[in-house]
Parts: sequence; structure tokens; C-alpha cells
Amino acid sequence: MKLKSKQPDLPVSIFSVMSRLAAGHKAINLSQGFPDFDADPALIALMEKNMRAGHNQYAPMPGVPALNETLALKYQKQHGASYHPLNEITITAGATEALYAAITAITFPGDEIIVFEPWYDAYLPMIRYSGGVPVTIPLSLPGFQIPWDEVERRISPRTRAILLNSPHNPSGAVLEQQDILRLKRLAQKHDFLIISDEVYEHIIFDGKKHLSMAAFPELAARSFVIGSFGKTFHATGWKVGYALAPQAMTAELRKIHQFITFSVHTPTQHAYAGYLADERHYLGLGAFYQKKRDHFARGLAASRFRLLPSRGTYFQLADYSAISDEPDTDFTRRLVEQHGLAAIPTSVFYRDGRSRGLIRFCFAKKEETLDKALEVLCRI
Repeated sequence: MKLKSKQPDLPVSIFSVMSRLAAGHKAINLSQGFPDFDADPALIALMEKNMRAGHNQYAPMPGVPALNETLALKYQKQHGASYHPLNEITITAGATEALYAAITAITFPGDEIIVFEPWYDAYLPMIRYSGGVPVTIPLSLPGFQIPWDEVERRISPRTRAILLNSPHNPSGAVLEQQDILRLKRLAQKHDFLIISDEVYEHIIFDGKKHLSMAAFPELAARSFVIGSFGKTFHATGWKVGYALAPQAMTAELRKIHQFITFSVHTPTQHAYAGYLADERHYLGLGAFYQKKRDHFARGLAASRFRLLPSRGTYFQLADYSAISDEPDTDFTRRLVEQHGLAAIPTSVFYRDGRSRGLIRFCFAKKEETLDKALEVLCRI
């Protein structure tokens, strides 16, 4: 029997490719977005405590009530948002599952979803699996701003949703107040839904404020807000995320969620419920990562790389055009094979696949890891 692929042209994720290359060449891995330092011992102790307390069976499908309630309080305090913990908050197996469930829940064949380039590489395959049509719009360089006039031109009667990501991976750009004003006007005029990927919500720099869809009632009423405990608490391998949305939208999301994972690792949810209650565990995250960003930037000042502004996330884009005019996929492969350092080419996050001379580094690393990387990069 010949198997017919639903997405025959879909390649293996660039993150898998570069991490495999890094492992094969014993390279310093600044490619995939995860820390090389451990989670807080207090969080690990909470995990052990809850495992030993017997929280080892299936959790409720929407999430452990204590965690949902703690999240509701957090969003009330931070954004003035009101989410019912049992009816409007769903704990998922990472933010990727939340994104998949949200997209699948609302997308019918032929529906158009507006996505901004460069994008997180999971967005387009998720849309296509539901028969949706990605409408891709490049962010405006050099600042990676949303070109709202172009967005309005591309909205059609088939537009079902706009997919946002702020702080933005891979550029580090963040939404500003003028973006919110334009989005409000367009949403009121054209009545679309919003899927807001906010997994780096606490990793924001230079005095900027994260503008969550949850903070604006007229936007929250039409938005799935997606978050990640793994990104916030340096535990990406625990794979726990969440989705917040109005009750009717949440009900549709849960129809998908219940048949993907049904529920999420129970002791982890209990651990996060206890840990999240102390806001000191996340309010200092921006300052923590800004020190790493600045350390990395200072170290590269003497190199031939030109850094672009990073206002959030733990990623840094770098222009290598003073070093080479080769495509970014070739440059990053040579970086691993000849110099022992892994980064991500950004052309894979664009529909046209064209190299723009930009690569992405992850600076969520120990200082000694960054120093070793800087030594390599400054020699090139």
C-alpha cells in the first residue's frame, strides 16, 4: 500500500536538524531555544513533593484546579483580565499543543489565517492540516514591525483569524500601543479571531511592557492567549503550557485537546501551582535575561557580526553580510562544521526561503557557554 502524505513537502524541523548537527560535531549549541542551566531547585523540590504526595494519576482534562485558579489570579493582577479558572483556562502539553488545538478548533477548509513572516515554524503546517490557507505577510525591516496597511489589504471574506507572536520569535520585536490601536480597529471592522502566541511574555527588555491580548477586553473577547511555563521557568522538557479564551472558544479548543493528550502531567501541574503563587519567580525574568543579552552583545561588539535590536525573547538576530554572501543555510552549516557552533538560519521562517543574511542565536545559556561561543564568533 502506498501511503499518501497530507504534507509531502514538509521538511524535518530546522531545530531538529541543527541540534543533530551540533551533537554530531560536539558544537556549542546556540540554535534550539532552551537553557543549558537547570530549573530552580525549589521548583524541582515541589515536583518531587507532589509525586510523593500521590499526585500521579490523570489530571482533570482542563487542568488541575489549583493551577487554573492561580493562573486566573495572575492574569487578573497583571492585566486586569477576568478568566474563569474552570471554563476559560486549559492546561496543555506545551504551548505547541495549545496552538494546534486553537488553530484546529476554529479553522475550516478554505479559511484564511494571517501569519507574519518570519514565523515560528509550526504555524503553517498546523493551519494546513485543517485545510486552512496561510496568508503570509512579511514584517517590515529593519524593525520587524507589522505593516498594518498591508494587513488590511490582505483581509478577505475568508479571513478567519490573525496569528500574533509577541515578544516575537525570531526577531525579538514586541507589540507597541500603536499596534494595539490598529488591531482593535481592524478587528471591529472585519470581525476575525486572534491567536496570540505569548510564550515569552516575561522575557522583555529595556523598560518595555508586554501588551497581552488579555489586557484589552475587546481583544480578549476574540482571542486565544497562549503561554508556556517551560519558557518562563527554564523547564522546556516538562512541556506544560496553557490557553486562555472566552468560554465558547475554550469549549471548542477542549474538543481538540481532549483527544490529543486529554490531560497533562499531574505532579508538574501541582508543582507549578505552588511555584506560580510567588510572583517573584517570574517578575525578575526580564532583568535576568537582559543581562545575558547585554553580555552577548558586548562580547560580539568586536566581531564582524552586526546585531539587530532584541526587545524580548532569549534570541538575538545577527547580520553576517560582512563575513560572507553565502545563503544562511550554508553559512550556519559551515559554522557548525568548521567552527563548532550552531545557530539557526532565518530563511526557513519565510515562505520564499530567501536568505536575508540573518541568523538567530539563543543566549539562554550559562555565562561560560556564552563566553566560549563569543570566543569562536569573534575569530570568524
